[in-house]
Amino acid sequence: MTDTTPTLDEAGALAPLVPAAEAAKRVEAGALLVDVRSAAGRAGAGEIPGATVVDKAAIDTAFDLGAGTHLPAVTSLDTPIVVICGSVLGSGPSAAALLAKGFHDVVHVEGGFPAWKAAGLPAEEPVTPQES
Repeated sequence: MTDTTPTLDEAGALAPLVPAAEAAKRVEAGALLVDVRSAAGRAGAGEIPGATVVDKAAIDTAFDLGAGTHLPAVTSLDTPIVVICGSVLGSGPSAAALLAKGFHDVVHVEGGFPAWKAAGLPAEEPVTPQES
């Protein structure tokens, strides 16, 4: 079995990378922020308020405009989309899949969620288990 995880350079080549601050400006201007981190990743690192959570494996159905399963916020192939993950190795393939589906305005966040948080952008603290 071969490893199909892209390298950092390959992930950057899959779809346009933008710094976290530019990603936030895009979201503020109306772009859909799509968080493709796992539930464990979000619980361990923190959530982004207002982000739409989509499992990487569900990208096709969540963004299939011809099906009743697509996200309500996705109204056309012109919907601006910002994809974020724990790193560009996760967001790159998801952003590339959206571009391959025909979406025109798709970027992913350089440095992923750690860069988002380091830029002081909205992020909730990680969920920590309550001690009994």
